[in-house]
Amino acid sequence: MRLTKFEHAALLLEESGRKLFVDPGSFTSPLTDTTNTAAVVITHEHADHWTPEQLNRILDRNPEVPIYAPEGVAKAAADFDITVVHPGDAVEAEPFTLRFFGGRHAVIHESIPVVDNVGVLINDELYYAGDSFFIPEGVEVDVLAAPAGAPWMKVAETIDYVLAVKPKRSFPVHEMVLSRAGKDLSNSRLAWATEQGGGQFFPLEPGDALDL
Repeated sequence: MRLTKFEHAALLLEESGRKLFVDPGSFTSPLTDTTNTAAVVITHEHADHWTPEQLNRILDRNPEVPIYAPEGVAKAAADFDITVVHPGDAVEAEPFTLRFFGGRHAVIHESIPVVDNVGVLINDELYYAGDSFFIPEGVEVDVLAAPAGAPWMKVAETIDYVLAVKPKRSFPVHEMVLSRAGKDLSNSRLAWATEQGGGQFFPLEPGDALDL
């Protein structure tokens, strides 16, 4: 399986000629090569994780593609056919196996509603918790998508998250809210935290790929 990181929270997984898109949102450049898409995963309803335009770029070439997301996305994206998933669900979108965890977005501020959010484990290899620090119980995480910066987190929290998960490999996501200096700072901390568990950190930039 091959991972390509796009801007911010968007990921592309490729296996056996098929594609899986995760969280193509407003901070991500317009998707182009979307043919042979097996599925789309949206972790929650915030615009930096999905937009109608990005979904239509996928659906235009793959009209029947399933879109997996929590209930909040189904309400926000009422014009789309969303397959609602909950923590504990597992689905097959050949050649991808998707297992869902969590349930709620991290708190941004008491004045801002907490929305539905699911983390996803892809082919028992890559774990991405969306906008949360949910740790999948009983799962040994091979590759972790670790948040680098967001209104809902501080660096100490993502360091503790990586220390707790102990992934074999990690890379940064949710970084478009940071300056170059901020990205470098977060990358250094994420690298340190990953190395404490014997893992390796990959400072992927948009467009970079990693074979899993």
